[in-house]
Amino acid sequence: MPFINLLATNFAFLFMSLPWNEPFTQQLSCAPLARLEAQFTLSDFSCWPNAQGLNTLKQRFHIAEQATPDFIDQDALPESDDYYEQIIFKHGHIPTRANGWHDLFNGLVWLQYPATKKYLNQLHVEDIEKHGLSPRSRLRNHITHFDECGVVLAIEHSQGSEIAELLGEHRWSEALFARRSAWGLVIHARMFGHANYEMLLNPFIGLTGKWLAVSVKSGFAKRSVLEQNAEIDAGLHEMIRDKALFEQPKPLLPIPLLGIPAWCEQNQVEQFYQNRDYFRPKRISTNK
Repeated sequence: MPFINLLATNFAFLFMSLPWNEPFTQQLSCAPLARLEAQFTLSDFSCWPNAQGLNTLKQRFHIAEQATPDFIDQDALPESDDYYEQIIFKHGHIPTRANGWHDLFNGLVWLQYPATKKYLNQLHVEDIEKHGLSPRSRLRNHITHFDECGVVLAIEHSQGSEIAELLGEHRWSEALFARRSAWGLVIHARMFGHANYEMLLNPFIGLTGKWLAVSVKSGFAKRSVLEQNAEIDAGLHEMIRDKALFEQPKPLLPIPLLGIPAWCEQNQVEQFYQNRDYFRPKRISTNK
């Protein structure tokens, strides 16, 4: 066999023999991924969890059927003209593609925040029934943006609210570096967007989320992970519903994900926040 073919064959064999979850386990210094491992121990699965594995996790955590629909292998779905969101709403199944991080992370978000995910699905379907599938409405664009890239800031103290205000003004170094000791005490960052979970497997400067703030009761960090998830889920669902949040012109604010304390090892020095191409200053409005 020619050397180049032999080399290619050996590299292919090496790639195929790598554990399925290696991209995940190599990034466990990143808090959102470490939190998923602590909850769901993905490293225990010898192969891709896929729909069956997600259903197993659902049963393990005693998540009610009415809270989170069953996951189903997308290839096993019957022929239908229904859109993805309509399938979930009408048939109670979450179509899940095999062997892919995007749909796996989506499933794990469903397991953490089922009330919010179910309500977002309802909003999608109601909007489709009102306006049709295409073009997408502003409402559906906002929902999708949060579903893919959302971050929840759980705030339990006025100091946490002050940090959120600094973030809103793009005063990144003050909010994320100077007050980094407050993160995990009075303000807690939780990933909601499954696309950003996937991108954290191979993080890059420029990776940005869109945040919403939710109030939580004092002592949040001392409660169990399941209790924390339930409190965030209830508060997020209520806020989106009662404020008709995604009907507003600009309901979401940006946050550079790699600047969040414990989400990136490089952000422990203030110089990291001096990259103005990533930590961009707030635009000055020209409206009078």
